[in-house]
Amino acid sequence: MHPGESLTLLAPLSGPIVPIESVPDAVFADKIVGDGISIDPISQTLLAPCDATVTQLHAARHAITLSAAGGVEIMIHVGIDTVGLKGEGFTARVRQGDRVSAGQALLEFDADLLLRKAPSLLTQIVVLSGETSAIVERASGVARAGVSRLMTVSPRRRAGGGAPRASSAGEAGASRPPPRATVGVTSALVVVPNPHGLHARPAAVLASEAKSFAADISVELAGRNANAKSVVALMNLGAGPGAELRIVGSGSEAARAVARLVELVRSGLGEDLSAANAAPPAEPERAAAPSSSTPRAPDDARHVHGVSASPGLAIGPICKIDPLAADVDEHASDTEAELARLQKALRHTRLELKQLVAASGKRVEQAQIFSAHLTMLDDPEMITRTEVAIVEGKSAAFAWREAVMASCRELARLSNPLLAARANDLRDVGGRALRHLVGGGEAQAAPAGSIVVAESLTPSEVVRLADQRVAGLVSVLGGTTSHAAILARSLGLPYLVGASASLLAVEAGATAVLDAEGAVVLLGPTEAELDAYRGRLGARKALRERQEAAAGERAVTRDGVRVAVLANIASADDARKAVRLGAEGVGLLRTELMFFDRDAAPTEAEQTAAYQEIADALGERPLVVRTLDVGGDKPLSYMPLPAEDNPLLGIRGLRIGALHPALLRSQLRAILAARAPAGHRILLPMVASLEELREAKQVLEEERRRAGSPPVELGVMVEVPSVAVQADRFAAEVDFFSIGTNDLTQYTLAMDRTHPRLAGRQDALHPAVLRLIDTAVQAAKKRERHVGICGAVASDPEAVAVLVGLGVTELSVSVQAIPEVKARIRELDAARCREIARAALDLGTAAEVRALLAPGAPPG
Repeated sequence: MHPGESLTLLAPLSGPIVPIESVPDAVFADKIVGDGISIDPISQTLLAPCDATVTQLHAARHAITLSAAGGVEIMIHVGIDTVGLKGEGFTARVRQGDRVSAGQALLEFDADLLLRKAPSLLTQIVVLSGETSAIVERASGVARAGVSRLMTVSPRRRAGGGAPRASSAGEAGASRPPPRATVGVTSALVVVPNPHGLHARPAAVLASEAKSFAADISVELAGRNANAKSVVALMNLGAGPGAELRIVGSGSEAARAVARLVELVRSGLGEDLSAANAAPPAEPERAAAPSSSTPRAPDDARHVHGVSASPGLAIGPICKIDPLAADVDEHASDTEAELARLQKALRHTRLELKQLVAASGKRVEQAQIFSAHLTMLDDPEMITRTEVAIVEGKSAAFAWREAVMASCRELARLSNPLLAARANDLRDVGGRALRHLVGGGEAQAAPAGSIVVAESLTPSEVVRLADQRVAGLVSVLGGTTSHAAILARSLGLPYLVGASASLLAVEAGATAVLDAEGAVVLLGPTEAELDAYRGRLGARKALRERQEAAAGERAVTRDGVRVAVLANIASADDARKAVRLGAEGVGLLRTELMFFDRDAAPTEAEQTAAYQEIADALGERPLVVRTLDVGGDKPLSYMPLPAEDNPLLGIRGLRIGALHPALLRSQLRAILAARAPAGHRILLPMVASLEELREAKQVLEEERRRAGSPPVELGVMVEVPSVAVQADRFAAEVDFFSIGTNDLTQYTLAMDRTHPRLAGRQDALHPAVLRLIDTAVQAAKKRERHVGICGAVASDPEAVAVLVGLGVTELSVSVQAIPEVKARIRELDAARCREIARAALDLGTAAEVRALLAPGAPPG
C-alpha cells in the first residue's frame, strides 16, 4: 500500500461475521487492542488476509501478527482464552519472519478440541496500527475464507492533509525500539505474573494504558527494548511467565506513567491470576460448546476411522487410483489445434471445479480443497511448460501430463511436509484436466478384490469399480447419502467416507481390512486378526444365501400384516437385478443419475427409451419415477446454477424446473411417453410449499393433455419439514406420499447430510424425525392416500420395526438390501412394532431409539 492507497483484507476464515463490539472479551470489544472484525469460524485453516510478513507468532500459536504494506499491522487471535491451551490444538504453517501471500495457510486448529476447552471460537482480526490506519469499509453476513473482502484499511490523514508516514519495523518490533531517553525514570525489576506471559490481551492493556500518558515509554527485557505503546512490539519481546521487566519513561508524565504501568504489570494486566495459583482442572465443562461431530476413536498408525456409507466387510490390498494414468499419444502435428485443445480442457476443468466449490455449501474443508485446485490449475509455470512442449511437437495431453508430473516431483522433494503433500492435490487437478483432454478415455483399472482409496469418488467411478469387482471403497470426502454412497449400497459394496487424508499416503498394495460397519480401516492386520475377519465374512455369506433363497416370497409379519418391499434404482440393470432379488416394484427411480457424467442433458428420446427399458424389466410391477433432483450437493457441469451461500437451501429439486422450465417439461413428456404395463406414478422432489406443488401440477396437466396421455398419479417427496407439518393439506392435493428421510433428517436436525464431520450424527431415527414421519403417515391414512418410505432408513434392518409400527406399509430400499429387509419383516409382530413406535416417539434422542431397537430388546 503506497501512501494514500487502501489495503483490502480478505477473510482468513469462513463463517458468520460478528461485530467486534459483540465479542465476549472486553479487551477486544472495547477495542483496547485495536479496531477490527470477528468471525465465528466454520473452517479450521487460518489464511493470510493479504500479502504480509509474519512479525510475531505467539508460542501458543493461537495468535499471529502480520506487517503489511504501508505499515499496517494486523493481529489475528483465534478463540477466546485459547492462550491457556499452550499450543494444544494448533499447528503453525509459517514461522516468524516468513513472507506470506494472500490466501496462504498460516495455521490450522482443531475446532472440536477448542470448543471443548475454550469459551469461544470467535476469531478476531484486529488492525493494531490504529494511529496511522483506519478501517473504512467492513463486511457483514457470511465470509468465505480467501475469497470474501473482509475490510478495507486506509491511511489516516494528518492535519496537513497528507497521509501519515508509514511506521518502520523498529517502531513495531522489539529489536529496534524508539530511542531511549537520556534523562527519565526507570523502574525496578517487575515480574510478569501472568501464567501465559505477555500475550495479546495483557499486552493490549499495557499499550492502551501507556498511550494515555504524555511520555515516551519503553519496556526492557534481557537487554532488548520495546515501545510500550505498541502491542506488536510488546508481544515480540517474548516475555513469558516470570519474565523480569524494567519500564523506562521520559517526558512530563514519565514518573506517573512508570508507576502506573508497574502497578498494572504486578496486578496481572487485567487477567485473573487466581487460576495460576490453583491446580488446573482436568477438563473444563462447557455445556454450550458441543463437539461438531460424533466422538469416535482417534486414528493411530493401524486404525483409520471414518463414517459408514455402505455396510460390509472387505479384506484386500490397498489400491490408490492415479488420476494421471491414461494412454495418450506423445506427438501431434497441428500445434494450433493442440493449444486450442489445452485451453478448452482448462476451461471445462475450471467450470467443473467452480461447480464443486459452489456445491460444497458449508462443507468448508471440501470447498477449500477445490478452491485450492482452481489455483493449481491456473499455475502459470505449469501452463507455460505445457505450451512450450506443444510448440515442440508434443500432443496437448502428453505435454500437460508431463508438466503436471514434473511439478509433482518438485513438490515431493521439498523438505516442508505440508508443501510436499500438495503433490497429491496437483495430481488430482491435473487428472481432471487430462480427462477432458483425452475425451474421457479409459480410466485406471483397479485389481479385483482390492480396497480402493481415493480423495473422492463420483457415482460413475463407483459403478466402474464395482464392475471391476473391487472389495471395498474408502474416500476422504463424501457423505453417507451422496449418490456415490447410494450406488455403493445398491451394489453391495462396502464404503467408508470421511476418512483421514493420511490414508492417501499409505503404500499401494499393503494389506488392509475395511470394516465399514465398524467404520474403520485396519492397516497391517496380523494373522490372528485376519482369521477373525475371515470368520465374520464366512458367516455373513451364509446368512446372505439364506435370505436370497427366500427373497421371492412376500414380506408378511408374524401377525399377518403385509409390507411391500420395493427398490430404489437408477437404471434398467438395477431394475433387472431388483426383480431377481425379490423387489415388488420400484418405489424410486432416481432419474438424475442419467443426467450425470455427460456434456449435455439427455434428449427427450433418450430419456423415454431409458424409462421404457426399465418399465419392460419390471413387467407388471409398479414404477415410481422421480423428476430431476439436482442442485445443492448434486451439480451438473453443463447446467451452471447461481452461486449460493447455502446451495442445500437454494435452487435444487423441483425449483430447478422453475429456473429451467424446458428441462422439466421435456422430462415430463418423456415419462408420459413410456408405457408401463402396471402404470407409473410421477414423484416431485424437494417440494416445500403448496404453491410449488400447484405450479408443477399445472405444468404436468398441460403436457399430459398435449400428449393425449391418460391421467397419471402424482405424489410428493416428504423431505422438507414444512410438508410433513402440513401433510393434511398436501394429502388433499396429491395421490401419494414418498418420505425421503435423507433430506428430512438433514433439514430437521439442521445438519448438512454430506458433511463428513456431521455424518455420524445424522440419524433418521431421531424422535423429531420420527414424529414428522408419524404426522405424514396419519395424514395420508385420513385421506386414504398411499404412503411409503424411500430414504436410507428403509434399508436399515434395525429401523424396520419402528417404521412398521408407525404404519408404513411400503419400504423402497437399495437393491442389495431387499432380501435382508424382507427377512427382517417376517421376524416381526406388527402389534409389538406399534408399541415400540409409540415408545420411540416419546424418547429424546436417536441413541435412545437405537437402544430400544437393539438386539436384546424384544424384537417383536
